[in-house]
Amino acid sequence: MKRKVAGIAFLIGSLYYIIAEAISATYFNASIFNTYIFHTISELGIPNGNSPLFFLMNSAFILIGLTLIFGTFYKFKDYIIKNKKFCYAFTVITALGVIIVGLIHGGNPLTSGYHTLGAVMAILGGNILLVLVSRSMDEFGWYQKSTLILGIIGLIAFWIMFFSMTSIYMPVYERLSVYTLIIWSFLTGIYLSRD
Repeated sequence: MKRKVAGIAFLIGSLYYIIAEAISATYFNASIFNTYIFHTISELGIPNGNSPLFFLMNSAFILIGLTLIFGTFYKFKDYIIKNKKFCYAFTVITALGVIIVGLIHGGNPLTSGYHTLGAVMAILGGNILLVLVSRSMDEFGWYQKSTLILGIIGLIAFWIMFFSMTSIYMPVYERLSVYTLIIWSFLTGIYLSRD
């Protein structure tokens, strides 16, 4: 029963994130295509005229962080056989990072450093977590292989983004490195619900 509850939590968190971002992007002060290609996810969470539904995006950040903490420590931790301390540490780092992003907005010179720190914790920490999880379970089936592939894609996208901060396509690399964690959350929900 606990695994199904944790699985449902992961499913709800990931689906809420995707839907919340899509709705926020739809109402952003740009076409939805331009929003996804030329505007970062963080811009959707800045409370200004460009993003009237900023609160929706920020709630998605916070919820996915809480989902990761709850789902992992409520049940998913039981599937981690090796590297437990590292997996737990990166779970907390990733979750806190996403929550910081949701609570401290970008675009403000006084707080942008904290926002950036939260983003690095969430994106880099999250993709390292995926690689760790994939190699820390007692089997290496479809779920673990998918987790490893997502983690590697996310890390590559993060480093491309890191060295392309001035590129107009930086938001694309950002989304690639963030969506790996969201997709993993969805897959984890399926894995726990069907296990």
